[in-house]
Amino acid sequence: MAKAKTNYTCTECGGTSNKWGGQCPSCNAWNTLVESIIETGSNRYSVQHQGLAQSAPVLSLADIEAIDVPRFGTGIEEFDRVLGGGLVAGGVVLIGGDPGIGKSTLLLQALANLSKIKKVLYVSGEESGAQIALRAKRLAVDAKDLKLQAEIQLEKILNTLAEHKPDVAVIDSIQTVYSDALSSAPGSVAQVRECAAQLTRVAKQTGITIIMVGHVTKEGALAGPRVLEHIVDTVLYFEGDTHSSFRLVRAIKNRFGAVNELGVFAMTEKGLKGVSNPSALFLSQHDTPVPGACVMVTQEGTRPLLVEIQALVDTSHLPNARRLSVGLEQNRLAMLLAVLHRHAGIAAFDQDVFINAVGGVKITEPAADLAVLLAIHSSMRSKPLPRGLVVFGEVGLAGEIRPAPRGQERLREAAKLGFSIALIPKANAPKQKIEGLTVIAVERIDEALNRVREYE
Repeated sequence: MAKAKTNYTCTECGGTSNKWGGQCPSCNAWNTLVESIIETGSNRYSVQHQGLAQSAPVLSLADIEAIDVPRFGTGIEEFDRVLGGGLVAGGVVLIGGDPGIGKSTLLLQALANLSKIKKVLYVSGEESGAQIALRAKRLAVDAKDLKLQAEIQLEKILNTLAEHKPDVAVIDSIQTVYSDALSSAPGSVAQVRECAAQLTRVAKQTGITIIMVGHVTKEGALAGPRVLEHIVDTVLYFEGDTHSSFRLVRAIKNRFGAVNELGVFAMTEKGLKGVSNPSALFLSQHDTPVPGACVMVTQEGTRPLLVEIQALVDTSHLPNARRLSVGLEQNRLAMLLAVLHRHAGIAAFDQDVFINAVGGVKITEPAADLAVLLAIHSSMRSKPLPRGLVVFGEVGLAGEIRPAPRGQERLREAAKLGFSIALIPKANAPKQKIEGLTVIAVERIDEALNRVREYE
């Protein structure tokens, strides 16, 4: 038997190469070439499949009616929030995360709720029916109307979808599914790309909502070709430490809603439960104010969250002082220390500086700058910040404090949780007074430090 011919395919751009190299010749990405079998034979999209893709008429954009996409909820409020309000008919959702973090548990709970009002199908390629039944029993969910199929062959799955016509179908997971049209192994670049494309095409043609579970690599990215994320409508990531009981579900892409939405869950004996007040997770409970702790209001999608930023500044005994940041951008910390020295006269070149966002949350927006500098200043002076203080604002290289988006919503959330003083950029100052909240609007970092000292 002749040996199958192989080439090397880039997982980022899909480009091919006859030999392996450390860098993709098409997109110049590093370590993305993986070996795959060269497929030969008839075209899978030949005459017998032309009926699946009828050519659409050319229309003027002005003649197309713009209507809101109807949604239906999953019965899990936090999950619906991340999805943008619920599932969409014909939509394709890809959800990824570390092993054992709760992807299958969350989807089983959602399908159990949906099975009461919709026809649902759970296609499992990793667990047997008995294992899923055992999990449903452990979670105490009412899944008597939930249809289940343990199958990994794409053609059989497509036949099941055509026969049963469910409203919602879960594929757990896309890396275990394979197509007979390809000779490569399940999980390979070609198989994942082909199976995802076929399922997406079926979803658009029939209106079935398909949720695909995806594996992740050791770097935390979704395994398989990058085109997988481009094919689907919504990409969700599970975040959180498996040793902690809290899980975060973040929307990275959503064609039917806002991106960067965040859902917060707690893992319990009865499965994942939504957390109605997630700010409580990210705030430490101190009996008295402690030095080096500052509370900020960050914005995750449409949701304002209060997060405690902690700083520890200590004398360095190394030639190069250490700069460590957990949950915040490392390079931005070095920049903020330079701004603190240049525009406030506070030097930290001989100090080790450690920054941490409490609760394991990752903050990517620059509105955390002011909170970081206040926490560092508090730790250096060994004096706590005023009780009830909450801050937000971006700090520029010229020492100015820039406004943050959705400032009014941040202030209302802080007032609702009992904070009494808000140090914010002048451009975010509210036009009307917020009950119970004293607002201090500042323009520069040295002014902000002086105003904080007045309340000590």
